[in-house]
Amino acid sequence: MQIHQLKPKSKLNKKKRVGRGGKRGTYSGKGLKGQKSRSGRTTHPVIRGLIKKYPKLRGYRFNKVSDGPAVVNVGILDKVFDENSIVNPQALLEKKLIRKIKGKTPKVKILGKGKLTKKLKIEGCEMSESVKKSITK
Repeated sequence: MQIHQLKPKSKLNKKKRVGRGGKRGTYSGKGLKGQKSRSGRTTHPVIRGLIKKYPKLRGYRFNKVSDGPAVVNVGILDKVFDENSIVNPQALLEKKLIRKIKGKTPKVKILGKGKLTKKLKIEGCEMSESVKKSITK
């Protein structure tokens, strides 16, 4: 027996070509009307709709650093600092109450949440009106 004498065990079944007229009736096996029965039809994947809904944001990995000041509340200052200590951005960095933004010490704003029981000297920080009143007391 030689190679040209070999034959496959089973016959190759040809794929049915649907929707080309012929002896398959009016719809040719495509069903009734609609997008899927049309020639050249395409259905888009579902995830495409989800992707389109996402906003297009600029910048690397969408990291948006706020330009506003770092915020610290008076109640936290009362817990962390001792009596008559100086509170400035450098001291807040050392106590890890704020972090550097892009390698620079950020501007600091002190807000009035909590109570202040100690005397503190605040330098180089912005303050809200309620904090100014509590410090002057």
